[in-house]
Amino acid sequence: MTADAPTGDSAGSSPLQVDGDAQSDTTTVTVRCTGHVRTALGTHELEYTFPGTRLREFLESFFDEFAAHDLEEMLIAETEADATARGWAPVPDELPGTWRKNPEGEQTRPYARVCINGRFNEHDAGFDTELENGDRVALVYPFMFCC
Repeated sequence: MTADAPTGDSAGSSPLQVDGDAQSDTTTVTVRCTGHVRTALGTHELEYTFPGTRLREFLESFFDEFAAHDLEEMLIAETEADATARGWAPVPDELPGTWRKNPEGEQTRPYARVCINGRFNEHDAGFDTELENGDRVALVYPFMFCC
């Protein structure tokens, strides 16, 4: 694994851990960071090489590499309650179009997002989205201000 930003200590187990059949291939992506993620890492962009080809493998490796920055805690919701913001309007019984979200345990916290080449991961295959060399992975957690 390589990264062009400060590294942290490895953390314990994570809900993102990959099954025992992890691929031995490596993938290099450009990681773009905004808001709180950018502040925590001290950079807005870095190249990152990880073992495997899926978003799940990227996140596991990246969170382990930068464990001192608590990025997993910042971005990933472990429960449905952690993924839901208070104050949203109730969801109507009949929704227009096709609405998808990641399953519980594979969601981001309110306002945080993970994008691949500018597309939210839940519009692809969630954490099982395949990544290729040169893809852009954005870790988005904007600063929120309230009056």
